[in-house]
Parts: sequence; structure tokens; C-alpha cells
Amino acid sequence: MEAKWSLRLIRLAAIFGLIGAGLGSHMAGSGSYQFRPIHVHILLVGWLSVFSWGMFYRVYKVKSTKLVVAHGWTAIIGSIGLTVGMWLNALKPFNVNETFALVFYIVGGTILLVSFGLFIITTFMIDTKDRK
Repeated sequence: MEAKWSLRLIRLAAIFGLIGAGLGSHMAGSGSYQFRPIHVHILLVGWLSVFSWGMFYRVYKVKSTKLVVAHGWTAIIGSIGLTVGMWLNALKPFNVNETFALVFYIVGGTILLVSFGLFIITTFMIDTKDRK
């Protein structure tokens, strides 16, 4: 189970890395730093955190499969939800409703917080005898 989630999270991190680097390149080329907060969160949450979680699952065996699945899904939903919500809330593209944008942002961030909490619990649930 850990290998499956490791690959999923690392692939998602790679996508976030490409998007974050692309945004950085766009900002440098255009001279506009409007996307700076979104760029930073995409790289820190999407690339760094999600990649780190994927590497953790590559290295360690976790005693609870359900915990791995719960953390994996909250990581995916939360990291995407936070960064997309931040974009919707900050830039209001497509004339999106302000309340919808704010709720999307808050819900995404809250799910990401749950993911971090689940990850803390996961680190205490590793099988120390059967390290990969």
C-alpha cells in the first residue's frame, strides 16, 4: 500500500513542481509578481510537502493501511484545494463568486491541516522491525 501511495504523491509533487516553476518563469518574464503567494504555496505545499510524504511512504512501512489511505487522500485534496482556493480567492478569475472562492480556500486549507495531523500520527505508526 505504501508503494502505491508513494508513487501517487511523488507524481502529484512533480506536477506541482512543474506548475510552480512555470509560474515563477512567467513572473520573471512578465515582471509581474501577482502570482507570488500562489507560486510559493504550490512549491512549498505541493512540491516539497507532498514529495516528502511520498518519500516517507517509500522508506517506511506503516502499521495501519487505513491511516495511509486517509492521509493520502487528504494530502491530495488538501494540497490541490488550498492552492486552487488561494488562486480563486486572491485573483478572482472567471468572475468567480467571492464567497465561493473564500469557502473553497478555507476548506482546502482545513483538509490540508487534517493531512498534516494524520501524517504526524502516521510517523508514530511505523513498523520499526520491518523497515523497507
